[in-house]
Amino acid sequence: MNIPFLDLKEVNAQYREELIDAMVRVLDSGWYIRGTEVNRFEEEFARFCGSDHCVGVANGLDALILILRAYMDLGRLKPGDEVIVPANTYIASILSITENGLTPILVEPDIKTFNLDPSKVEEAITPRTKAIMAVHLYGQLADVDALSTIADRHGLLLIEDAAQAHGATTLDGRRAGSLGNAAGFSFYPGKNLGALGDAGAVTTSDPELADLVRILGNYGSEKKYHNKVQGVNSRLDELQAAILNVKLKYLDRENEHRRELSKVYLEGLKDLDLILPPWSGEKDHVFHLFVVRSNDREGLTDDLEKRGVQTVIHYPIPPHHQPAYSNQKELQLPITEKIHREVISLPMSPILKPEEVHSVINAIRESL
Repeated sequence: MNIPFLDLKEVNAQYREELIDAMVRVLDSGWYIRGTEVNRFEEEFARFCGSDHCVGVANGLDALILILRAYMDLGRLKPGDEVIVPANTYIASILSITENGLTPILVEPDIKTFNLDPSKVEEAITPRTKAIMAVHLYGQLADVDALSTIADRHGLLLIEDAAQAHGATTLDGRRAGSLGNAAGFSFYPGKNLGALGDAGAVTTSDPELADLVRILGNYGSEKKYHNKVQGVNSRLDELQAAILNVKLKYLDRENEHRRELSKVYLEGLKDLDLILPPWSGEKDHVFHLFVVRSNDREGLTDDLEKRGVQTVIHYPIPPHHQPAYSNQKELQLPITEKIHREVISLPMSPILKPEEVHSVINAIRESL
């Protein structure tokens, strides 16, 4: 048995002819930066998310950095302001905050969902708090209704880190990317909507913010050789946009396949000594990752590897224990640390077959 965690070659092979046609179309166009493919993707992804605007950028980290930078230029944020962020997120969320001279306030998640615990967010707010960054970790929406209520009560910005949640939908039909003031997306190849390289986007219904993000990502220029502000070079290129235009058509179908596989996992693993992700069966989870928790992670992952099942740990070291944030190392974050000691990501992809999931389940049963 050999079940890889994720086989990107096979994921993309199913759309090979369409992808080749898209790449040839870009090649033959002679226009490679901010052309018709980017325009089309921005329009269609904004519509998909339910936002008024989408601005393509170079990657997901840049998307978050540029959102915060734009809010600083607009006077909504200033250096030193506090941004609440989940302590167990991938480090990119926190990097976007410190890159702008803002102060990350690491808040413990709900240990069941891995997402921000609204009650702990409320406790962490100070007079310097100006924004909440809600990370939809592993593909499951954060409690955006509760977080929106808190943000409104305290006059805070609510920013979505939606890098893992393309297409995740609330019970009333709103999608990730339209649930706060602005959202940052990554289209890294392994994402539910993945390019064939780095790519990202910002979605928002604030036209002023969208315009400024677009300008900032183009050297600060709205008109060629006329630089309105000090910007950077962060643009979604035509080739990646063309690829995303092909794959966006299939995203809802692939997300539904992930949910069906997750039902198989949940049923097959429910009586084992594992902690499974809580899920109501709705579309609020797109299962970018299927993450379980084990008290003997090393033993289980080693045994599964011997049985031909590849797993991944997202993420082995919490941000406050990283050398990059040694100034945070004294923080006491027991829930976050427990999560990072126990999580295991099982194979999950849009081409994974139910019988392969059953094989993973059987391997886990034999290992425990």
